[in-house]
Amino acid sequence: MSLQGKNALVTGGSRGIGRAICLELARQGANVAVNYAGNAKAAEETVKALGAQAVAIQADVADAAACEAMVKEVISTFGSLQILVNNAGITRDNLALSISEADFDAVIDTNLKGTFHCMRAAIRPMMKKRRGRIISISSVVGLMGNAGQINYAASKAGVIGMTKSLAREVASRHITVNAVAPGFIKTDMTAVLSDSVKEGILHGIPLGELGEAEDVANAVLYLASDEASFLNGVNLPIDGGVTCY
Repeated sequence: MSLQGKNALVTGGSRGIGRAICLELARQGANVAVNYAGNAKAAEETVKALGAQAVAIQADVADAAACEAMVKEVISTFGSLQILVNNAGITRDNLALSISEADFDAVIDTNLKGTFHCMRAAIRPMMKKRRGRIISISSVVGLMGNAGQINYAASKAGVIGMTKSLAREVASRHITVNAVAPGFIKTDMTAVLSDSVKEGILHGIPLGELGEAEDVANAVLYLASDEASFLNGVNLPIDGGVTCY
């Protein structure tokens, strides 16, 4: 699944799943632009780990103009853009009766509208080249829901809907649009959970273990590759079987 000569943009690429995606794409030969919102140090560390053909770009994906400028910077740096990975996302968890409108809007603005902003910015140059891969990170929460995450679930369900809609719009230009839905993955967020909470989570995973960031990265790599040229409009769960019930 070589990506030699391909150029990729990964939003939220400085840490966790995003960083794993950047590393895997670079390992297979892609030049990678690592987007970050505020943690410049983490982004630069990721760029160093990727090698010479990588660049860090600061942009808040909730800002449409910033997304347009980011895509233009990627093309100015690398010459073209073949792969967009929409990974940037935030959480503001709370029960429906307690969540503030500001916290609800913040998650929608970043996770849902941010994905849309990047999609729209990327498809213009991809359509001109008549080739492209767009992969968005959704979530099993968008499929199943989760107590205390009504805003997050709405945003990720929306990403799945946008993926399927855009896949129909741009397929004639040989641009595929797919999503990957991680389940419970070992990240900074899961690392701070109590043992009792982790035990409850593991009980609901048929494979009986948390996933690794690399599991998600491998799925993204496949969808970005020529080997996945006939996959379009797919939402691929990487969840150890959580959604098989």
